[in-house]
Amino acid sequence: MNILLIGSGGREHALAWKLSQSSLCDQLFVSPGSDAIGREPKTVNTALDTSDPVAVILFCEEHDIEFVVIGPETPLVEGLVDALETADIAVFGPSKAAAQLEGSKGFMKDLCKKYNIPTAAYERFTDVKKAHDFIEAQGAPIVVKADGLAAGKGVIVAQTVEQAKEAVSDMLSGDAFGEAGSSVVIEEFLDGEEVSFFAISDGATVLPLTSAQDHKRAFDGDKGPNTGGMGAYSPAREGVWSPELEREVLERIVRPTADAMSAEGTPFKGIYYAGLMIVHGKPYLIEYNVRFGDPECQPLMMRLKSDLGELLYDASTNNLSKWDDKIVWSKEHALCVIMAANGYPGAYEKGTSIRGLNHVPESRKMKVFHAGTKYEDEQWISNGGRVLAVTSMDSSLDLAQSKTYEMVSKVNWEDGFYRKDIGWRALS
Repeated sequence: MNILLIGSGGREHALAWKLSQSSLCDQLFVSPGSDAIGREPKTVNTALDTSDPVAVILFCEEHDIEFVVIGPETPLVEGLVDALETADIAVFGPSKAAAQLEGSKGFMKDLCKKYNIPTAAYERFTDVKKAHDFIEAQGAPIVVKADGLAAGKGVIVAQTVEQAKEAVSDMLSGDAFGEAGSSVVIEEFLDGEEVSFFAISDGATVLPLTSAQDHKRAFDGDKGPNTGGMGAYSPAREGVWSPELEREVLERIVRPTADAMSAEGTPFKGIYYAGLMIVHGKPYLIEYNVRFGDPECQPLMMRLKSDLGELLYDASTNNLSKWDDKIVWSKEHALCVIMAANGYPGAYEKGTSIRGLNHVPESRKMKVFHAGTKYEDEQWISNGGRVLAVTSMDSSLDLAQSKTYEMVSKVNWEDGFYRKDIGWRALS
């Protein structure tokens, strides 16, 4: 069949790389795609206004597209799935109502409270003074979150009361995240280790995928501002994650969420990306994303041995039950290092020259996924904040880390930076 993938970043490059290998895929259209994505086998970039559902539906009809995969969160929250399903086009991802799990942190927290899903204690605010009073009463450290989508940067872990109050003022004024910050969630600080756990659902069946851990802070040693992610590895490290903990997360968090969403009249079809905090061996839900993470997707796609196209299509057509115990993952470890533009996550320059990519070896276990590049005048240039996602897989995390950094060393980009300690928790 012909497949349409929506998106253009490193996550979508990884999805395109894997979908193009699918036995289902005759031709893969990607919108808007990128110069690097367009170089994958069977893949064609196409300029589409993905915020216009009618344009997407017409494109699908004109190009005999039978299946659509939506990569980023914004089209999901805006309801592209609903429009495609109304037009009888199979699509992977949650409806607009179900995508609130990511689109509104307040919605997610209220659902957890109603259905006794373990999460950090919290309150919601739209008034600055009431929020400040609450912070004064609770003390620090404390966590302040913009309610809406903020490109992975809408979470402030405040170490002082003043820092928390400043974050609230910035968000509720609209200065920090615009409309996304018009409401805030303030929650207790949980001291533990973060793990990302992924599951897939067709609205009825929920099956586990795998685990990962990412690095949100910009600089080595988990210092600096929050970013969309500076690197990730999969699976999560032994000692913090185990088969027993995975079962507990499924039974106490993910499947109760699926039941709750159905009970609320918003059955969830798509990816459950559960951001967890493990505190003294017990899992607490910090947040949900409703799509593959970025950069977690890159090591996940490298480790996935099953046919991604078949898996996502069966989830979109309510046939996931036949996959029970049949989703196959490599037992090897995959690790991804993000190369970002100097200044990210703040102001950064685009259009800077990146040399040496042709010297980086690539194979099924070694790949440079492009998150924000263009190819102009016979050279690669930067076109975003997070620019390259250098990823490799090996028998141990130590070997995967060494291989990935060896690949990074071959990239000559004076205007970029990267963390040199991705995987440090697992390897220390």
